[in-house]
Amino acid sequence: MIYFVATPIGNLKDITLRALETLRAADAIFCEDTRHTLKLLSAYGIKKPLYPCHKFNEREAAEKIIALSREGREVCVVSDAGMPVVSDPGAEVVKRLAEAGERFTVLPGACAFLCALVLSGLSADRFTFAGFLPDKRGERVKALERYRDSRETLVFHAAPQDVDDYASCMYEVFGDRRAVAVREITKIHEESVPFTLKEGLAGDKRGEYVLLVEGAPERENPLNALSVREHVSAYMGQGYDKKEALKLAARDRGVPKSVLYKETLDL
Repeated sequence: MIYFVATPIGNLKDITLRALETLRAADAIFCEDTRHTLKLLSAYGIKKPLYPCHKFNEREAAEKIIALSREGREVCVVSDAGMPVVSDPGAEVVKRLAEAGERFTVLPGACAFLCALVLSGLSADRFTFAGFLPDKRGERVKALERYRDSRETLVFHAAPQDVDDYASCMYEVFGDRRAVAVREITKIHEESVPFTLKEGLAGDKRGEYVLLVEGAPERENPLNALSVREHVSAYMGQGYDKKEALKLAARDRGVPKSVLYKETLDL
């Protein structure tokens, strides 16, 4: 079997018993940075052959993983911290394994953005995880525009040198909203700092960040200011038949469509 194994995002004790058991039984471990993974394995007395699997060699690593698996070997794939594939190397490996018909599974564990969502205090009922934004500012702004009207909490990963520009771009696209910066999750200096996009995040930026932004406020549909007849007529003017126009107008106003029906009999 090929295992994608979640690893600690800070505190080395945040690893599951099953993950340790699987790593000990593995014939080979593919990792984002062999030096980083060696520290984790050494902490638990595990010695295994380590192979690099990062964004520059994923395709080659995938072929090696497939070859080992077909030889009957147990293979683990890990990233430096958290869940492989999620903002970390592994997506190309998963794609190649699926195309080759190879069986693989996942061992759950630590995940930075979910921990940050809890620490933020923002709504966690619905959220969108957007990961890292593009490097160029223009592309960042364009990427953010797709989330402008999203009502759910937005979650982003950010390197320390990008935090200020992220907040600036978000203010440009979203306007002023509440936000929270979370860093050093599970570590001694863990912190969750509220701020507003207009003001930005104060202080020096150190460590990897998860930035969370509250969703767009509910906006009143301008059609609700019209009379019922005008509201339904507006939708019919857009090409909807009367039945569908009634349904849409009723949804906008938060009432059953039967309430609107009597006022539109002659439309």
